[in-house]
Amino acid sequence: MLGGGQLGRMTALAAAQLGYRVHLFSPRADCPASQVCDIRTVADYYDAEAIARFAQAVDVVTLEFENVPAIATQLASQYAPMRPSADVLQTTQNRLREKRFLEAAGIACTPFASVSTPAELAAAVDRVGTPAVLKTCDSGYDGKGQAVVRSADQADAAWNRLDQLPAIYEGWVEYQRELSLLVARSPSGEIAFHGPIANDHVDHILDVAMFPLAELEPLWDEVRDVGRTIVERLELVGICCVEFFLTGNGRLLVNEIAPRPHNSGHLTIEACRTSQFEQQVRAVCGLPLGSTELVSPAAMANLLGDLWQTDEPNWQAALTEGDVRLHLYGKTEARPGRKMGHLTVLADSAPKAARIARQARERLDPSEVAASSQRSTEPKLTREN
Repeated sequence: MLGGGQLGRMTALAAAQLGYRVHLFSPRADCPASQVCDIRTVADYYDAEAIARFAQAVDVVTLEFENVPAIATQLASQYAPMRPSADVLQTTQNRLREKRFLEAAGIACTPFASVSTPAELAAAVDRVGTPAVLKTCDSGYDGKGQAVVRSADQADAAWNRLDQLPAIYEGWVEYQRELSLLVARSPSGEIAFHGPIANDHVDHILDVAMFPLAELEPLWDEVRDVGRTIVERLELVGICCVEFFLTGNGRLLVNEIAPRPHNSGHLTIEACRTSQFEQQVRAVCGLPLGSTELVSPAAMANLLGDLWQTDEPNWQAALTEGDVRLHLYGKTEARPGRKMGHLTVLADSAPKAARIARQARERLDPSEVAASSQRSTEPKLTREN
């Protein structure tokens, strides 16, 4: 596995349950996945000799995030099957290539234009209009590498903030809901779906994910047809997440494709017969895909580093309800906005699970616990005093 973050950690745990040993390649020795893998290679992704030795020592190579340098995946594929392939990554690592792929496949997506020169930026503003979002073509996630353009006179400044890197200019979409669909495809072409999952974001970072929502059931066939088209045209092997906007008039637009497990799919660990991580292992290793049957409606709430800024979160307070499950990623430094873990809640409906998850997360906050403790020790007015 290339990449050692929390997605790699959870994939490695799923692989171990199926009896596989995982060889991790990561530039960092202290990454979350390193704590649960059997063999570790610590080297730079551009170290061709290290990549070659690594790939010759394994039966199949996968990855836990899509921004592994293309040269690493291309080299690894010379020695072992690369799943997903370097060709898939070539398409999905670049926002402009990804949008053009969707356009060629006849899949509705946000209106866009390419920006690599001042003249192209002016043409993009004229063609797509404002408001819009200017995004770097490469890298960027959780709102990074993006700038909002609210009027034409803001376009130049927005591009300057992105260091005038090659970018894509996307029209602003007024949406009622963000959705994600996990699609797994095996080497034989078998396909399985998790979702669509409903997502709520705060400051461009996923906050809470829910599945299933009854109001989304009429869209399931359409969402899954789009997901099937994408993985078949990409000839993807493994799992990928397709992110959608559901517009106010009920139209579905594809926003992004992530060829790996996804933050929104973490709830599948408890909510489904087969989690997204086990499904990834099954697909990559050529096993039959597992059942995605729902065990229980569920919700997932992200735990960001902000919770650690005053003290250790109050884990006991959060876990007072029996169906609250805690997942921590083993990261050594808590920073604001950094994903440190998540809570999953099972309930008789996804909205109820989301409510319980948010309440449990609130109880984690040490400052809230201290305030509550202070309130409990203040003298109370009674008839006697």
